[in-house]
Amino acid sequence: MTLTDPASGIGIDALGGNKRRQQKEKTLSIVLMGAAAVSLLISFLIVFSLVFEAWTFIRGIELGFLWGDQWAPPFNEYDIKTPVVGSLVVTGIAMLVAIPVGLASAVYLSEYASSRFRKVVKPILEILAGIPSVVLGFFALRWVTPNIVQNINPDAPGFTLLAAGIGVGILTIPLIASVSEDALASVPDALREASAGLGAKKVTTTITIVIPAAISGLVAAFIIGISRAIGETMVVFLAAGGGGNQAQFALSPFESGTTMTAAMAASVAPSDRVSEGVALQSLFFLGLLLFIITLILNTVADRFVRRVRLVY
Repeated sequence: MTLTDPASGIGIDALGGNKRRQQKEKTLSIVLMGAAAVSLLISFLIVFSLVFEAWTFIRGIELGFLWGDQWAPPFNEYDIKTPVVGSLVVTGIAMLVAIPVGLASAVYLSEYASSRFRKVVKPILEILAGIPSVVLGFFALRWVTPNIVQNINPDAPGFTLLAAGIGVGILTIPLIASVSEDALASVPDALREASAGLGAKKVTTTITIVIPAAISGLVAAFIIGISRAIGETMVVFLAAGGGGNQAQFALSPFESGTTMTAAMAASVAPSDRVSEGVALQSLFFLGLLLFIITLILNTVADRFVRRVRLVY
């Protein structure tokens, strides 16, 4: 039944808009929904593959093999603490380098630099975030190791976790600085003006007003940096001695070692005997551990950010 306004002669059906346009919007909606479904399916298949292969690996070995002296899949040695502790050491060193430098850079760009200087430096900073990690890996190996690490400890070998951590930290600085600067810049100027009106100095306003107001964004920047550092491969592969198929357990940053990602990269080299069997499945086990650690980090960060987020 079609209702029509006697005065204008316009029916209710006309209020629905052009039917051709409605059909296009419906088609676009279906396409977008299909893309979202495909992405979810791919994610599910990746997680399922990791879990299935990791479970097969655990069932195929004695659990005692997971606690030994080295990580060497070609020789059936799967000391899990070797890559896990190596990842924690490298990430810890990287954050000791990246967070102070990155946060200080962000504070300067947001609170002290002129708008002209900021417009020039901010794009350069974002470009630096795209430097290939293999370049920083060679830099850490050929410059950081002899000029920093071996000056601190002359007995340090040519490959160390400390050199890898410094290299990963340098790689992470632009990322943390860029995201942190965005968080600081989003703080309303009214807060700065109110603090200045009460007689507070610039540094006092920055430390007691601006940084606490942007804490949710800063924490998000730090978590992104940590996730980037944990997932870094080539810098550790080149600078920490993780390029071989054997890695001894190392707790000292002045020793050679490996991380979860570097161990995975080293184990799939053509010369290694990990193309099949338990040795290959051990890589999926490491991938699952890396996925769980990253998921926990992001979950904790999300809960923290939701709790401390300030809406202006």
